[in-house]
Amino acid sequence: MLLYLSRINHFFFRLMAIYNWQQKDWPQFRFTLDGVEDDLLVFSEKLGRVSGILEALPEETRLETLVEIILVEAIKTAAIEGEYPDRQDVLSSIRKNLGLQGSVQYIRDKSAAGLGELMIDVRKTCKEPLTEAKLFAWHKMLFGGYKNIEVGKWRTHEEPMQIISGPLGKQKVHYEAPPSQQVPEQMKSFIKWFNDTAPGGEQELKKAPVRAAIAHLYFETIHPFEDGNGRIGRAVAEKALSQTIGRPVMLSLSRTIEANKKDYYAALEKAQYSNEISSWINYFVKATVDAQIEAERQIDFTLRKAKFFDKYKDQLNDRQRTAIVRMMEEGPVGFEGGMNARKYIGITKSSKATATRDMQHLLEIGAFVLAGKAGGRSTSYQVNF
Repeated sequence: MLLYLSRINHFFFRLMAIYNWQQKDWPQFRFTLDGVEDDLLVFSEKLGRVSGILEALPEETRLETLVEIILVEAIKTAAIEGEYPDRQDVLSSIRKNLGLQGSVQYIRDKSAAGLGELMIDVRKTCKEPLTEAKLFAWHKMLFGGYKNIEVGKWRTHEEPMQIISGPLGKQKVHYEAPPSQQVPEQMKSFIKWFNDTAPGGEQELKKAPVRAAIAHLYFETIHPFEDGNGRIGRAVAEKALSQTIGRPVMLSLSRTIEANKKDYYAALEKAQYSNEISSWINYFVKATVDAQIEAERQIDFTLRKAKFFDKYKDQLNDRQRTAIVRMMEEGPVGFEGGMNARKYIGITKSSKATATRDMQHLLEIGAFVLAGKAGGRSTSYQVNF
């Protein structure tokens, strides 16, 4: 009975509740840092540790680490929105925009090209003030080739901008953003806030994860574009992090968010009903710490990968190299299920006999270790590094 009444009360609360932007104190966000002071210290410590490790790396390894982290961020920020751009095209775009022309291939997927361009521009311009023109430019990078949405401008449609889930006829409205006619003025206020809280600003916020948390929430609440708000909102958060610490961050916030999307959406939805945002700050700061931990793992993975290829470069044929590179694309989490004959054949376009012989050779030289049962179809391998 108590559970039933609780659900009724929750239903009527949501029915009667007004969103944060409709409240008198918008956008005067209130919060305490009581629950995240230790996390902020951990973030600072790990930030310094990662910077120190990177500075000690050879230039080639440092660049490869940078590319890998940016690639993961690009792939995961799209995945959060249910989009899956071609990995190789995103990688080529990143390398092109970093000026690493040597191995750039033709980019077929234009959305992947724009995504890579966005990732690099956020890093290159992180110290610059945020402007309307910059946000429009980012939107054009993502949607330059689209004809069915308004590109490089604030949304203007009259129908409500709603965040909805569920099948047709049973949709649930999670959030409704300010009407389109309010967007220009709301974004003018947001951009002013962003620049005022930057280093040296009138309302400087010195704790980078806190400023990034507020910036992301503020932007997502306005939801100024017809599409792409999530990706650009996370770019805004990365800019806030980088600008506040004074250099581009080496982490993938989107990887952490995508790994627990339900927690992200739940925290964001809750925060959009009140301008007291301590719980949102708590969630976001912890997410940045997790992202920093993942960055350390990625750096360690890149180092081990470089050592692996240095050790085995003269012992691998083209098929073996192709298969191992594909396995390593999964990053520190490893190649799910391990490599078996069926997967090897699919990746290398080889025969079963060739696949078996290649993998046996990799096992014999120590490049592979058994990951599953030995013998028959169940035999699988992981890279030994």
